[in-house]
Amino acid sequence: MTKLKLATIWLSGCSGCHMSFLDTDEWLIDLAARVEVVYSPLVDAKVYPRDVDVALVEGAVANDDHLRMIGLVRARTKLLISFGDCAISGNATALRNPLGAPEALVRLIYAERADAHGQPPDAAGIVPALLGQVRPVHAVVPVDVYLPGCPPPAARIRAALEQLLAGEPVRLAGRDQLKFG
Repeated sequence: MTKLKLATIWLSGCSGCHMSFLDTDEWLIDLAARVEVVYSPLVDAKVYPRDVDVALVEGAVANDDHLRMIGLVRARTKLLISFGDCAISGNATALRNPLGAPEALVRLIYAERADAHGQPPDAAGIVPALLGQVRPVHAVVPVDVYLPGCPPPAARIRAALEQLLAGEPVRLAGRDQLKFG
């Protein structure tokens, strides 16, 4: 039996979606028999591989590194799932958007409000450049499936993955499966 190549990606978010994925508990043992985790913050893969079957993308696109990564993920993945409310709508990560240009926000946080000797982290290579606006994943690349929740409950994650493993399209129905937040 050929295993499904599964990736999980963490962009701008809190890791709650990944924690909820781990909350599928013993089912992870069954899942491990049917998938090969080829990329994830949970494993030590450094390069996003080619020919990934399914990617769960947590978080919004907030900086240059995220923008590069999500383009690579989309190009190398058959089925991209926006994993959680940050990936779907920007959610809490997009709260900086109404505040204007990110440079002013960085200056405020790291210099003006610093306790002592504040200095924004602006040396090249230290912090990726922030985008002008935090964007949900679908605003940057096409998304195939939306898995809402902050975070999506373990049962919802399991239901979606079980459908994919059965060769079916993901169809979430009812308040338990479609609720945001």
